[in-house]
Amino acid sequence: MNHSDRPPARNIVDWSDPKLQSLLSKTEGWSLDNRGVFSPVPCEIHVGWGAGAGRPATLVHEQPGVLVVATPAIIPKGEQVRVDRIQADGLRSTWGVVVDGREGRREDDRAQGLHVYWLHTR
Repeated sequence: MNHSDRPPARNIVDWSDPKLQSLLSKTEGWSLDNRGVFSPVPCEIHVGWGAGAGRPATLVHEQPGVLVVATPAIIPKGEQVRVDRIQADGLRSTWGVVVDGREGRREDDRAQGLHVYWLHTR
């Protein structure tokens, strides 16, 4: 293939096809989150480097380098956050930076006024 050749033909999708429309309509309202397989852990968050008192939160998902917390607190993107939680051997603290956040979408999140934040950890 040289630069003057046309790219290979792409698949053509007929978005008005009734079968496709039926399939797509089944996914309306779906929302993905990763909380299904992770047991929530009560924790406290400390916003900013010099934060004094912690704020109540729940750790709803964890994977290497990422924590997801739900809290009624409003936290701006880019803010430093310390997450403290009790484990069998004592207190565990993890520092992270808020990379994204939004209002909770689950019914119980909305009822409690929770916001969900994604933190990149160190």
